[in-house]
Amino acid sequence: MILVTGGLGFVGPNTARALLDLGQNCVLTRRHGTRVPAFLEDDLGKRVFVERLDLADRGGLLELGERHRIDGIVHLAAEVFDGAAPLEYVKLSSETLFNVLDAAQQWAVGRVCLASTIGVYAGAFDQPSPLSEDLPLPLAASAPLSIPTVKRSAELLASFVGARADFEVINMRFSAIWGPLGRKQSPFFIAPAMIHAAVSGRAAEFDPRQQNRYAADGIDLCYVKDCARAVALLQTRGRLAHTTYNVGSGRATSNAELLAAIAEHVPGARPTLSEGRDPNGPGGDTYLDIGRLQRDTGYQPEYTTDRAVADYITWLRAGNDR
Repeated sequence: MILVTGGLGFVGPNTARALLDLGQNCVLTRRHGTRVPAFLEDDLGKRVFVERLDLADRGGLLELGERHRIDGIVHLAAEVFDGAAPLEYVKLSSETLFNVLDAAQQWAVGRVCLASTIGVYAGAFDQPSPLSEDLPLPLAASAPLSIPTVKRSAELLASFVGARADFEVINMRFSAIWGPLGRKQSPFFIAPAMIHAAVSGRAAEFDPRQQNRYAADGIDLCYVKDCARAVALLQTRGRLAHTTYNVGSGRATSNAELLAAIAEHVPGARPTLSEGRDPNGPGGDTYLDIGRLQRDTGYQPEYTTDRAVADYITWLRAGNDR
């Protein structure tokens, strides 16, 4: 039985589906009353169990081990910054991490997989892509990069514990993940906003912090179903050779490529962007080296840009709003 924290968020339900497909059963935690997606409903109460829980509640978390025989943890839940007091944000993020590691130790699980982000490479973005897990990363905190700072700290702390505990800790650095159940907008890439706009027939509305708005700008877009499968493989494979893995598509998808795929699947949709690259951008594309993930788990991205766009559009046209 695999515990997936943030199990009814974005990557969580898709990861549960991928774990089910690999023969695993799942316990999904949720903090709020989020609806169980249709692709998990048939297994609800049989192979998928949902528990309402605030991970800051250590006692409540440990009680899960009395109701379910949990032998692995995928920790995807994250505190939302959004202008919160920095001390409170760091405190809550750390507290939930420590509670998860404490539970892992008490339940004698085999492996804990922790979600991290491509943002931890921010201090190395001047290096040519693909970005590998072995790149030296600066430890200096930066106010605009609150989430990467906390994620990098979590990587270091959890790895310290894992190296001295009876369970493995695996850090997963996600690229730009998008698709069903994701947010309609992202400040880092335009894919969600453009898809929703095309399906609704309205002009795209960008997050005020939106980056990468130019046609030639590119980023490592990874469809959520590919990401979820990678997470499931990292959780279930035998002994892994490394403790940190990049999770992405292993290539940069340009905005022009994305818009061409949208126009192919939504007749009449001809969204346009400014030509060239963002003059205030990094001047090149950022994407992850996924060779380590491929070698150690057999992972291969299955969703091309065209297939991902088609799948997401089908999802939205079926009446799903996120």
